[in-house]
Amino acid sequence: MAMTIAEKILASHSGREFVRPGDYVTAKIDLAGIKYSILDIPNGMKNAGIEGGLTHVWDRSRVVIVNDYDGPAPDKNVKTAQRQKEAREFVQRMQFQHFYDVSEGICHQVILDQGFVVPGSLAVVTDSHAPIYGALNCAGTGIGEAEMAWVLTYGSLWFQVPKTIKIVVTGAFSPGVMPKDLYLYLSGQFGTDFAQYHSLEWYGPAIQSMSLDGRMCLGNQAEELGAKFCLFEADEKVFRFLQGRARYPYQPVTADPDAHYQQVITVDADGLVPMVALPHDMSVVCPADRLGTVPIHQASIGGCASGRLEDIAAAAAILKGRRIQKQVRCIVGAADQEVFCGAIRAGYIETLVAAGVTVCHPHCGPCTGGIGALADGETCITATTRNFKGRMGSPNAEIYMASPATVAASALTGFITDPREVMGL
Repeated sequence: MAMTIAEKILASHSGREFVRPGDYVTAKIDLAGIKYSILDIPNGMKNAGIEGGLTHVWDRSRVVIVNDYDGPAPDKNVKTAQRQKEAREFVQRMQFQHFYDVSEGICHQVILDQGFVVPGSLAVVTDSHAPIYGALNCAGTGIGEAEMAWVLTYGSLWFQVPKTIKIVVTGAFSPGVMPKDLYLYLSGQFGTDFAQYHSLEWYGPAIQSMSLDGRMCLGNQAEELGAKFCLFEADEKVFRFLQGRARYPYQPVTADPDAHYQQVITVDADGLVPMVALPHDMSVVCPADRLGTVPIHQASIGGCASGRLEDIAAAAAILKGRRIQKQVRCIVGAADQEVFCGAIRAGYIETLVAAGVTVCHPHCGPCTGGIGALADGETCITATTRNFKGRMGSPNAEIYMASPATVAASALTGFITDPREVMGL
């Protein structure tokens, strides 16, 4: 029986020769990633019907814990500081092998860069943007603390096999257009739930030529389309990335040529333009050059959606030798220390600082308002994961969403700007 990538991974991890959409399976987990919500695991165990607390872990070598949210604790936030302290103590008491504290960065990027994600594997994380791991041909999905309690104890979890949507992206991206614009195009065309509990598979020349950073952006944002998984085929880019860092052996998975797809969507990358999602709905999207003059107070690039080297490079290229508008606060944050060091070596950080940008340490702050909180009546354009009302501070602030290139161009002009206008295109 022909199967998609997600179907093959769930079949192999549940000991079956084949599965079909709608089947329920109990699958072995290859990787469990946990934010400092590790402290909620005891209550999760109670909710999962596991008595006695966490006394046994199925495989400590397969558990990664990252203290990433609001780290280090800001603004005399004693509650956050206490949770982070207790998380460290819990990790030490339970003798977890892989713990990354507040200096390391955001959980997803840390887990990727540290080699815990490999092709053909199945990963669960207590954060919704886990489909990002599909960039490396891994079926990743977010789960809650009760589910994670079960995984930590038994090393398995039940899944309903999802239907799969195939997205074929032809042509090539034009200068000034980024993978984030492709996501926004899809969100605007089909809505934020068209992939609800589906797996997405990506194909076509534009995907083949896309960097891993770009694929990670699409995988990350697939959750905002409702996707359970978001999967790409493993290619030479994946194998080069994993060389010297992969912690586990792996076997890439490809879909069968005659696999069945619930829907096939074709997008012509040649026709894509810089896009902007309006407050506060990522399904309300329009081209950046059709917004007129929308003044901004803040421009943010970072988080697990736009904090990779490609994103920082795009901002630096636009801002090199220029200064952002005085009335604009521009914040850029790398997703983890590896990206941050790479941006330093490439000279991007120096370029951004010279342009008047505030460069912050790797953490979730640029996305959640942990740094750069918005006041009443302010307007922000962000390349982070979400533009929900109140996401970055005051519920009376407005948040637009766009690519890192569009955000950088907007910081330069002081109003929402198509990056091609400042790139001389």
